[in-house]
Amino acid sequence: DMPEDDSVAPEELHDKHPKWMGTFPYPYMNGVLHLGHGFSVSKIEFAAGWERLQGKRALFPLGFHVTGMPIKAAADKIARELEMFGPEFAVPEETELESQSSELSVDTAPKVGGNFRGKKSKVAAKTGNRKYQFQIMQDQGMSNAEIAKFAHAEHWLEHYPPIAIDDLKAMGCKIDWRRAFLTTDHNPYYDSFAQWQFNRLREMDKIKFGKRYTIWSAKDGQPCMDHDRQSGEGVDVQEYTCIKMQVLNWSEAAQAVIADILELKGKKVFMVAATLRPETMYGQTNCFVGTKLTYGLFQSSTSDEVYVITERAARNMAFQGLSSANGQVVQLGSISGQDIVGTKVNAPLSHYTDGVFMLPMDNVLATKGTGVVTSVPSDSPDDFATLRDLKKKAEFYGIQPEWVSGFEPVPVISTPAYGEMIAPALCEELKINSQKDRDQLAAAKDIAYKEGFYNGVMTVGEFQGQT
Repeated sequence: DMPEDDSVAPEELHDKHPKWMGTFPYPYMNGVLHLGHGFSVSKIEFAAGWERLQGKRALFPLGFHVTGMPIKAAADKIARELEMFGPEFAVPEETELESQSSELSVDTAPKVGGNFRGKKSKVAAKTGNRKYQFQIMQDQGMSNAEIAKFAHAEHWLEHYPPIAIDDLKAMGCKIDWRRAFLTTDHNPYYDSFAQWQFNRLREMDKIKFGKRYTIWSAKDGQPCMDHDRQSGEGVDVQEYTCIKMQVLNWSEAAQAVIADILELKGKKVFMVAATLRPETMYGQTNCFVGTKLTYGLFQSSTSDEVYVITERAARNMAFQGLSSANGQVVQLGSISGQDIVGTKVNAPLSHYTDGVFMLPMDNVLATKGTGVVTSVPSDSPDDFATLRDLKKKAEFYGIQPEWVSGFEPVPVISTPAYGEMIAPALCEELKINSQKDRDQLAAAKDIAYKEGFYNGVMTVGEFQGQT
């Protein structure tokens, strides 16, 4: 202790009674501690013992992490499984559960978005081949009656921390358990510390309240960070630029559908495409849709505007201020991609100011972007190959020749290696004969995008002459 008369300086006291403190990130309490925790805690344990042998007052405190979505998500799964299978978790034949198990499966990897570091997510790697949460807990020796208690998130906080403490005591760890705690408002002291920290940072203008792009859980109404997810680790936010293309004239097939949707009266309808390359929009010659896809007509945040996009895109856009109300999808009608073909739209910035036509494309995916694809055949090998196919075989693809006649690639970006028409040049170089040459097109796309990004110079528009 410091003398009351301050006759001993703090530095002298610290030299006489040196201190050391170490800990490691609070282990998350959605299960028992595993080998990874043992590896990490051993480092602090050995260091604490060594420092204590050196005569230091060594402190090794430890808390338990119970914040975030994994516990809540697992509790929700138990609640759902109780509804499906009853208190005895009697699982019917798999054939009866096919439509439900995919949603509940903990080892199902997402099929779209992001780059993955492995074939399995971290959760899948931990849970093996178990499909349901109750099976994972049965493997821990729990009875069905005990498992049912885990439908309440609070029970996880009561069950796992004492087991973790017992395991660490059995390991012989020199942890000061008087300082142990749980995170969240379950512990008012820690909660007040977290609040104090954020309040101070806000007062210092270091943080502010607002919105940012993130992976969002619509079900839980909060962001869902990488390690909070039951599946989909490694998926990140993908930024797109949406291009609004107002419908000028519907195709005959589309007119018949639109006439029956009374809610569209007096409203402007836009085909909304998502692109990763907005700088190339000067070269639009047409726009693509998937003929086998179904598109919705969705009310936008502007009362007199309606967007034609896929349902998946509408759901994502509803949480970004682009729908009539946050998180709400208002669908006024639906239309097939086949019926849209032949519709004329206004393409912003395009060289073809009188409008371009909606055309069919083989590989448009409902799980990517909005399902509406802009076409810039000067810079996209896929677009060039498809437009060339449509021109050669208009009747085969069920289109009118005038929808493609006269719409030629427009120079947008010049590159040292391929000039102003990189897509046509690559299609010739790689001997790409049609849109069905998927492997060659994938290679051409990679070359074209890299060449344009790193070495391209704009040849048109506001940024002409710039890289």
